[in-house]
Amino acid sequence: MADHRRRGDLGAPWQRRSERILILQGHPDASEAHLCHALADHYREGAQAQGHEVRLIDLATLEIPLLRSQKEWKAAALPSSLTAAQEAIGWCQHLVLVFPLWLGDMPALVKAFLEQVLRPGFAFEYVEGNPLGKKGLTGRSARVVVTMGMPALIYRHLFRAHSVKSLERNILGFVGLSPVRETLIGSVESMSATAPWPTSSAAFGVPAPTASRL
Repeated sequence: MADHRRRGDLGAPWQRRSERILILQGHPDASEAHLCHALADHYREGAQAQGHEVRLIDLATLEIPLLRSQKEWKAAALPSSLTAAQEAIGWCQHLVLVFPLWLGDMPALVKAFLEQVLRPGFAFEYVEGNPLGKKGLTGRSARVVVTMGMPALIYRHLFRAHSVKSLERNILGFVGLSPVRETLIGSVESMSATAPWPTSSAAFGVPAPTASRL
């Protein structure tokens, strides 16, 4: 079952105007197809059918080194394997981030990617006397799509969707992305491999995909 929450502007981006859309597929396993891959492809096909320019990046196919110090984050050059992805973030007007919930949070691969690409000088700038700095990615909206084994309503109301809220507020919001919409997709492991999923179309504005592995 999918649980949708929207902040700010309502409606999928292609229901408003033509936009440049970047989809980041964050399932770490590139050896086989998962539900996250199906959702990312579904979103791309729906947007392209409406005339939007879409780029899709599968994070599992990228070389993403771990950052190990603040000095490296501030001063070291961005790895060449991630320059195209960072450029695509700057290019887009709408960012879609798709990933499975692992141990209550985004997979380590997704966190490592965000730490690398959202660096000072690109995602934000330090401003003397202002602890929040200057946001570098304003004028862009985002949607976070998270799959999970537990029912989405339990994650939202019992666990307060703490990790998704942290992502939206402390990472995406911090660098200027707004509004941020979210789609939580729960009970994935109990889904039929062929059952249609009508609730997801409410978020994406196009016919729903079929279920796959988590």
